Amino acid sequence: MSKIVQGHQARKRFGQNFLAEPYYINRIVDSIAPQPQDQMVEIGPGLGAITELLLDKVASLNVVELDRDLIPRLQTKFADANNFQIHHCDALKFDFASLVNSENKQKLRIVGNLPYNISTPLIFHLLQYKTHIQDMYFMLQREVVERICAEPSTKAYGRLSVMSQYHCETQMLFTVPPGAFQPAPKVNSAIVRLMPRSIQPLKPVKEQLLAKVVTESFNQRRKTIRNNLKHWLCETDFELLKIEPSARPETLTVEDYLTLTNLIENKL
Repeated sequence: MSKIVQGHQARKRFGQNFLAEPYYINRIVDSIAPQPQDQMVEIGPGLGAITELLLDKVASLNVVELDRDLIPRLQTKFADANNFQIHHCDALKFDFASLVNSENKQKLRIVGNLPYNISTPLIFHLLQYKTHIQDMYFMLQREVVERICAEPSTKAYGRLSVMSQYHCETQMLFTVPPGAFQPAPKVNSAIVRLMPRSIQPLKPVKEQLLAKVVTESFNQRRKTIRNNLKHWLCETDFELLKIEPSARPETLTVEDYLTLTNLIENKL
């Protein structure tokens, strides 16, 4: 059954777990270190706990909220703020580039307590706008954050790790216990910082091809990289790249996947 939080019925279908513990609210904002010139974007502001602290510190705050019942609450709560704008829409479909100031081209800083059920697709959606983003701070299920930040040859390392680390510098900042939320989720949460890379160490010709190569590689984790990519590469190709063909996909580094992608692109 959904729980009533501050007069609002938390909806399970929206994955609503509102951060309510002041200690963690302040710690998140301190980690972001908002500056007066910042163009801040908050995804899923909920009841406005983080919103309230950000508004006092930044030039502009746009919030993206899907739950229409929360819109009037936010409008009323921040009616006196002239640097605040609400966008009632699905963040998975939102054009974040539209929020960039056409005059100063200030990059966006994005924060959000993301619904766990859409966190991964939403991050991939946001990465399409990485040239417009300075950094991102997200509350996610701890397991997802561990996957984003995982090192090669670990159980958590996979497609999400490779693609996130290709696009961004990643760092898990701290964990947040279930008791900090209303209603309390059944899992631990964590804050992750994603900083889009301005320079890639080895840029593949096509990022879409990289995504396909990584997906194909991890579709069958227990098989070797040679087997997973056999329709693209032969034994000689792996020898040329000095990548062991019998290696498991989780043992390859991000740079290895970039190298593989470049070779595949040249062969197509």
